[in-house]
Amino acid sequence: MPSPVRVPAVLGLPLLVLLTAAPAASAADGWSLAPGGGSRPSFYAEGAPGAVLQDTVSVTNRSGRPVTVRLTGRGVRAVFARSRVRVPARTRADIPFTVSAPGDRSGEIVARDQDGRTATAPLRLRAGGPELSALTVEQVAVHTDRITYDLVNRGTTTLVPTLAVHADGLLGPVLDRAPRTLPVRLAPGRRLRLTEPWRDHPALDAVDVRLTVTAPGGAKGSAAASARFVPWSGVAGAAGAVTAGGALLLVRLRRRGRRSAREAPEHAGADVELTGAVR
Repeated sequence: MPSPVRVPAVLGLPLLVLLTAAPAASAADGWSLAPGGGSRPSFYAEGAPGAVLQDTVSVTNRSGRPVTVRLTGRGVRAVFARSRVRVPARTRADIPFTVSAPGDRSGEIVARDQDGRTATAPLRLRAGGPELSALTVEQVAVHTDRITYDLVNRGTTTLVPTLAVHADGLLGPVLDRAPRTLPVRLAPGRRLRLTEPWRDHPALDAVDVRLTVTAPGGAKGSAAASARFVPWSGVAGAAGAVTAGGALLLVRLRRRGRRSAREAPEHAGADVELTGAVR
């Protein structure tokens, strides 16, 4: 690949060239795909991490009829000046495209025609500059039986992370899992959603959970979340008992009120004798 350059504001349109000499390419029934500019067998790009690089792919149609191909990137994020290209008979189309270099990566540029036939050209990206190991832990959430979180590789190297989990309740630690290596390989720039099981959490407690992730090269990330565990079935039973007790008390009060009402007429017509000295 030519020396890396920053992507212009607008990619150029595909360039159509009448065939004079066919470049080396991967054949696919009358048409072929190859890196633009001559005899390169594959694409190669090298730049600073995060740089956006530009190159050109050529689709050569040697047949006597037009062919339409769709271009994509496999294993790399590629943006083409035009992803769907119609190439007339005995013509070569040169299509500019860009790729980003988050880290060392291999992939392919793939072309597929209207009949489903494909051709590929290998592509290799290398992020120059010093290697950087960095990651973050994000979106931590505590559920009824698990902890979910995101790991994001913020560096330029592939990471194999190690996870430690600690949780404190109202009366002290309730979870303390020693660091262990996770069964994942996190490529530069990649975000991965992961789950940590926790089925034996306290039935009734308020907890603060902290996840700490490390990786070779000095990468370290940490994040926390809080949760409240309440045995809702027990709460519902207690609420039911309180409601039943209140209803029973109300019935007793009503019965007592009726009994008093029945006894009241026996004294309503009785004479009241006033005693005291009169002067």
